[in-house]
Amino acid sequence: MTYTQERTLADKVRSDFPILHQEVNGKPLIYFDNAATSQKPLLVLNTLRDYYEQYNSNVHRGVHTLSAKATEAYEAVRDKVAAFVNAASRQEIVFTRNATEAINLVAYSWGMNNLQQGDEIILSVMEHHSNLVPWHFVAQKTGAVLKFVELTPEESFDLEQFKTLISDKTKLVSVVHVSNTLGCINPVTEICAIAHQYGAKVLIDACQSVPHMPIDVQQFDCDWLVASGHKMCAPTGIGFLYGKLELLRQMPPFFGGGEMIAEVFLDSSTYADLPHKFEAGTPAIAETIALGAAVDYLSSIGMDKIYAYESELTGYLFDKLVQIPGIRLFGPLPKIAGLGRAALAAFTAKDVHANDISTLLDQEGIAIRSGHHCTQPLHRHLGIAATARASLSFYNTSEEIDVFVKALKETLDFFSSFGS
Repeated sequence: MTYTQERTLADKVRSDFPILHQEVNGKPLIYFDNAATSQKPLLVLNTLRDYYEQYNSNVHRGVHTLSAKATEAYEAVRDKVAAFVNAASRQEIVFTRNATEAINLVAYSWGMNNLQQGDEIILSVMEHHSNLVPWHFVAQKTGAVLKFVELTPEESFDLEQFKTLISDKTKLVSVVHVSNTLGCINPVTEICAIAHQYGAKVLIDACQSVPHMPIDVQQFDCDWLVASGHKMCAPTGIGFLYGKLELLRQMPPFFGGGEMIAEVFLDSSTYADLPHKFEAGTPAIAETIALGAAVDYLSSIGMDKIYAYESELTGYLFDKLVQIPGIRLFGPLPKIAGLGRAALAAFTAKDVHANDISTLLDQEGIAIRSGHHCTQPLHRHLGIAATARASLSFYNTSEEIDVFVKALKETLDFFSSFGS
């Protein structure tokens, strides 16, 4: 495989990320833990500071100038996010603390009120805990039955098995778009089409796809989609739920309190229109406005360009890793030009524990993740306790991959020396 020598996307954007320009343990930082959380560009950091320095005020409730400015900036983000995922209406975007809260919102507001004994929920063995535990609660309370799609021999979503699992009893399919461990890109458009043939609703966990590739909820035809801001260059503490308008209208509020009401009496209350009936209390105002800045930043680059560049990095990373003896990579291998999977590699190496690999790499200034990545059932399914994971973003470079691979080889050689 050949790679372009012209100025890369990373070359153009790295100066926007102050945190990348430091040393860790005396070595230049190489940040390969982007699937856990992304770094933040200056535009986002400055937006946070500007809010607190210039117009810090509560939203929706005040008529004074600062409150009006904060409200305008806050609500403008709803339009930006709606456009970013191609929602049909700004009312289809609900701000949450994170994707976990968004899934719980659907689980409690829709699941608890629409599922009953014998109804079936289809998940997959690769789901993040955030897309498992809420459905455990729902199943325990309603008597609904959980079913699980397993993996193909290439360790991706088994669509053919999914077709055998789904039936008229299926009321919900809730699946990840991109696995944070396997890196596979699941066929969500086809999953939605099949599910809707049976009258089932579909929720898509898009935490690992929204930051890395173009997303079109209308093309997917999903009923809900969730994402976390902190994985897409925004701050922590802000995420969003997309839901089809009529479906959200039918769902009761998740939390009660200020902001989500129309009128309150001593013994009753009525609720605000969408999306505010799902946004009780003072929201994460600064974080939401900074989410808008992150959307602006990603959009200015172009999600198609981000996906193309990260795919190139993926191909380069896998070309290097497959040459290391004793490495076992999980998930499907990338296709030509690195396409067809996410820019991450989860792996094991001989008998060396993932935590030991991560610890020694950290001494070289290289940040990777180790453990089960909130996918314990998947790791049990694969018959392993933990994996090491290197996950890339558009500000990473092939040169960083070279340093990482060299350090990984040296790390494995170090542990091998004890067995010789």
